[in-house]
Amino acid sequence: MPTISKKGQLMPESPIRKLVPYAEQAYKDGKTVYHLNIGQPDIKTPEVALDAVKVHSLDILAYTRSEGSEAYRKKIAEYYHKNNIQVEHDDIIVTTGGSEALLFAFGSIMDSDDEIIIPEPFYANYNGFSTASDIKVVPVISKIEDNFALPAIEEFEKLITPKTKAILICNPGNPTGYLYSKEEIKKLAQIVKKHDLFLIADEVYREFVYDGNEFYSIMQEESIAENAIMIDSVSKRYSMCGARIGYLVSKNKSFIKTALKFAQARLSPPTLAQIASEAALSTPQSYFDGVINDYVSRRNTLISELEKIDGVKVAKPKGAFYCIAELPVKSADNFAKWLLEKFDINKETVMVAPAAGFYSTPGVGLNQIRIAYVLNENSLIKAVNILKEALKVYKD
Repeated sequence: MPTISKKGQLMPESPIRKLVPYAEQAYKDGKTVYHLNIGQPDIKTPEVALDAVKVHSLDILAYTRSEGSEAYRKKIAEYYHKNNIQVEHDDIIVTTGGSEALLFAFGSIMDSDDEIIIPEPFYANYNGFSTASDIKVVPVISKIEDNFALPAIEEFEKLITPKTKAILICNPGNPTGYLYSKEEIKKLAQIVKKHDLFLIADEVYREFVYDGNEFYSIMQEESIAENAIMIDSVSKRYSMCGARIGYLVSKNKSFIKTALKFAQARLSPPTLAQIASEAALSTPQSYFDGVINDYVSRRNTLISELEKIDGVKVAKPKGAFYCIAELPVKSADNFAKWLLEKFDINKETVMVAPAAGFYSTPGVGLNQIRIAYVLNENSLIKAVNILKEALKVYKD
C-alpha cells in the first residue's frame, strides 16, 4: 500500500475545526450549538461588496495578474495611506487569503529546518504552515497572568540562532486579543535590525482596537523597510471570510520579486472575490464604528460573565475578537468534546476551541480554551451560562 508522507503525518489538525463532527452530531440530536470556537463574525458583509458581484459585467471569468489586478492594488495602497502606512501598489501581492500570504512569505525567506520565533499562544495554523514549509517554530511563551504581554526582549534574543530567519507576531492577536504597543514594536524592530532578521506581522485585525488604544503597524517603522513583511486580509475587516482574499506587503523588492514566483505558480487570486474586495474598500467609516461598538459591548459582556465563574481565569483583550480563558479542568479538549456529546441545557450546548493547539510547546495550554465573541450579547450570556453549569458537573 502506498505510504503517506512524514510531513503529512506531522501536519496538525485544526483545534478549531477538528470538533466539527461532534457539533454535527449534536445538531442531528436536535441540539442548538452556540459557536464560540471560530472567528466567523455574524456581522453583515458590506452591501457595496455584495452588490459589486451581483452587477458585474464580465463575459468571461478570466485570470487576473498573479499579483492581483493593478487597479485593486492601487486602491489597497490608498487604503494604507489613509492608515499612515506608506506603501505603493507594487509593494503588494494579492493572495488567496492571509493563509496563502503566510505560506508565500515562509517559502520566500526560509529553507528546510530554518527557524522562526513566535510568541505563543498563536494562531493555530502557524503550526500547520510551518510544517508544510518544513521549518521549525521556536516559541517564546507569553502568560495569561501577564495578559499575554510581549515577553522581555532578552527572552527573544536567547532564542536566536544561526538558523533563525524571522520573528512572527499577530497584532492585534489571535487567540489572545493582545495589542502590541508602539514601544513593543520598536523593540522588535531593534532586534530584527540587530540580528538581520525578517519581522512578519499578521495585521488582519487592524480595525478592531478598543479602549482608546492606537494600532501601530510594523510598516510604520522606516528603519526596518527591508526587514518588514505584513500579512493582511479582508476576511474579518469586512466580514468576508469566504472571499479568501489576503495581501502580502513589503518594501523589500527582492522579497516581493521572490514571492511573486510563488504567486505565479498558483496562477492568480480569484477574480470575483477581487471585485467584491475592491468594492469593499469604499465601505464608510460608520460601518466600522458600529462594528467596533458591537465588539466592545460583546467583549465586556463576555469577560464580565466569565469572571463570575469560580475557577475561571480570563485575559482581557485589547483588540480582535478573541480571548483565552483558563478553566478548572485538566483537559479542555476532553471537556469540549463532552460539552457537545453529553451536556446540554434545554437542548442547547456550546462549542469552544481547546487552546493547546494554539501553542507549539507540548503540555502547555491544556486547560485553556479560545473563545470568539462573534455572537450577539444574548447568545454570549446563554453560552457562558452553559459553560458555568457544565463546569459544576464535569468530571475529568
